[in-house]
Amino acid sequence: MVVAQSSDRRRLGWLLAGVGMLSVSTDSLWIRLSEADAIDVSFWVACCSIPLYTALSHRVDRCWPLEAFRRHPWQQLVIGVLTGGSQLCFVIAVTQTRIANVVAIVAAVPLLAAVSAWIWLKERISRKTALAIAITMGGIGAIVSSSVGEPTLSGDLLGVLAIVGFSVSLTMWRRYPDMSRLVGLSIGGVMTVAALVYSASPLSLDLRAYLSIAAMGLVFNPFGRLGLSNAPRYAPVADVALFAPIETVAGTIWAAAFFSEYPRPVAAVGAAIVLIGVFYGTIATTRPGAQAAPG
Repeated sequence: MVVAQSSDRRRLGWLLAGVGMLSVSTDSLWIRLSEADAIDVSFWVACCSIPLYTALSHRVDRCWPLEAFRRHPWQQLVIGVLTGGSQLCFVIAVTQTRIANVVAIVAAVPLLAAVSAWIWLKERISRKTALAIAITMGGIGAIVSSSVGEPTLSGDLLGVLAIVGFSVSLTMWRRYPDMSRLVGLSIGGVMTVAALVYSASPLSLDLRAYLSIAAMGLVFNPFGRLGLSNAPRYAPVADVALFAPIETVAGTIWAAAFFSEYPRPVAAVGAAIVLIGVFYGTIATTRPGAQAAPG
């Protein structure tokens, strides 16, 4: 019975991670469709998400947000910096370089998250998970082999900063499974608004931009991030991070379908390898004694 419950919890973690990553994979689509400045997009997305997270917090956490914050004050502040900073870096990166570059860089999350969890949580990486990560990284190598650094290196570097922040935040969520996800994400939004309030021009956008930002800030991004932040409660960080390449594949599809940024043949091969790695690391490697979330 205990074994079955552990396996079910892990599958739930996979489901949350998969759905969450597929949802946030549309971020690059909405950012480009808005045709707005990265600062304005980040500002408005944060403004949209703050009231949504706050409203859900009282119902989900069954207490007022301030009370939930007092239970993990410094941890919530760290999460706020990590989530707010990583999203800001991602938005700016998408506006400064090719979508294919950014979403390909995102696929490095499994390696960074597994290392982060090993350092801070002493969370062992199984041989099968390590092999799955190696497979996905091989696929990413094929995808980015001829494109990293184009057209601007700064955009690629911001993409790297975004995944570093995201990877460490997964470890924080795993370390404190009872910490309010909604309050932490709200704090990230507040920090983003505070940082950009004097540099943004939020009232200068057109209808196309506002509709794109509303879709991202009110639906796809917040609920995707909720799925990703809750997934570490049920599955190891290395497992959750293994779903990051979904954004690589889906983001590449959005870029091709809406902006005619077609991947080269080698990138298509790499995407197939990524999917094989994700499949091997999850469905094909279910273990009776899978590690449960702490707490």
